[in-house]
Amino acid sequence: MSAIARIIGDPRGVALIPDGRTPILRVLDLARWAPSGDNVQTWSFRVQGPLAAEIAGRDTRDHVLYDRDGEASHLALGALVESARIAATGLGMELLAAPDLRDPRRPVVGLQLRPAAGRADPLLPWIARRATQRRPLSTRAPAAEDRAAIELALAGSGYRLRWFTGLAQRWAWARLWWHNAGIRLRCPEAYPVHRDIVDWHDRMSPDRVPADALGASLPIRLVMRWALGSWRRVDRLNRWAAGTIAPRLELDLLPALRCGAHVALVAEGRESGLAARLAAGAAVQRLWLAAASRGLRFQPAYTPLVFAAYDRADERFTVRDDLQRDAHALRLRLERMLGADDAGRAVFLARLGYGPEPASRSTRLPIERLVEQTMQRETPAPVRAGG
Repeated sequence: MSAIARIIGDPRGVALIPDGRTPILRVLDLARWAPSGDNVQTWSFRVQGPLAAEIAGRDTRDHVLYDRDGEASHLALGALVESARIAATGLGMELLAAPDLRDPRRPVVGLQLRPAAGRADPLLPWIARRATQRRPLSTRAPAAEDRAAIELALAGSGYRLRWFTGLAQRWAWARLWWHNAGIRLRCPEAYPVHRDIVDWHDRMSPDRVPADALGASLPIRLVMRWALGSWRRVDRLNRWAAGTIAPRLELDLLPALRCGAHVALVAEGRESGLAARLAAGAAVQRLWLAAASRGLRFQPAYTPLVFAAYDRADERFTVRDDLQRDAHALRLRLERMLGADDAGRAVFLARLGYGPEPASRSTRLPIERLVEQTMQRETPAPVRAGG
C-alpha cells in the first residue's frame, strides 16, 4: 500500500485520494493543500496525460498590497511544487519540475512523474494537516530534538533558521508585530484585502480565511465585520475610537508573546529572481511541514518583510506619509533584531509552539475547480476536504 493510500480517511482530515485515479491527479490532489496568501490559491492545473501536467501560476501584485512584485505568489507556487514532489514519493515516483519563468506574472511549471526507488518523504502525511494556528500557544520553548528535526528537513535547501526563544526575545518580536499591525490596519490600500479574505459564515473555508480562525474574540469579530463594510467605517473607528488597539492586542501582541519561539528563515546566498523565490517557497513548506510533524503549531508573519522591502526599495505603497515613515521605522527595528544582512535575506517569519490543532481553518478548492477543463484528459472523482 502506498503512503498516500495509508493516509486516506485519517480522522483529523486529509484529502481523500480515490482509487483508480491517474498518478498525476493523485499527486495534484494532495499538493493543492499547499499554503497561499489568504488562501487565494493562485494556480490552476493543466493535465497532459497520466504522468504529466502543467501548473499555471499567476500573481496578485496589481491588487494585493502584500504581494509586492508577485513575491508572495511566487513563494506559494514554490510551496505547491514542493508539495507535489513530496506527494510523488508516496507513489514510488519522483517529480521532475521544469519552470518556464519568462513571464513572472504568469509562471508555468511543467511536471513529469517517473518511477523511482526510495521511501516516501516523512513529511508526506502532514501536507493536508498543516494549518495556521493564530490562537495563543504554550510558551515552552521547542525541545532540542524537535528543533533538530526541523533543521534536518531544511538541510541542503540553501536556507537556515534563526530561533528566538525566551520572554525577552518574544517581547521584542511582539513589539515588532504590534508595530506592523499598526501599519496594516490603518493602510487604505490594504483595506480591500482585509474586506475580501474573511469568510464570515463557514468554519472550514475553501477559498478564504474563516472568521473563527482569525484568533479574535466574538466581540472583536462582530466589530470587525461591521467596520469592514466600508473604508469610511474603518478609518473613523481608527481615528476616533482607537480602533486598532483591541485587534492588535488580540491578533498580534498576545499571540506573539504566547508562543514557544519565533523563527526567521534566511537565505544563505544572495540569489534573487523568480527561481530563487520558488526555492524559498519550497523551504517554507518544508519548515512548516516539519513543524507540524513535531506537534508544533505555526503562524506566519510575512507582512513585516513586505513593508520592510517597500522601504528598502524606497517604494511608495500608500498615500499616507505617516505609514511610509512607520514602514521605515519597522525596517530599522527588523534590522536591529536580525542584523542588516540577515534582515535583507530573510524570506519568511513565523511563530510556533505546542498547542491544540485549530478548530477552524482554511481548506482548499476541490480538484475539479483547479483543473482547467480545456486541458483535462480525465474526469476527477469527488474529493472530500478535511479540517
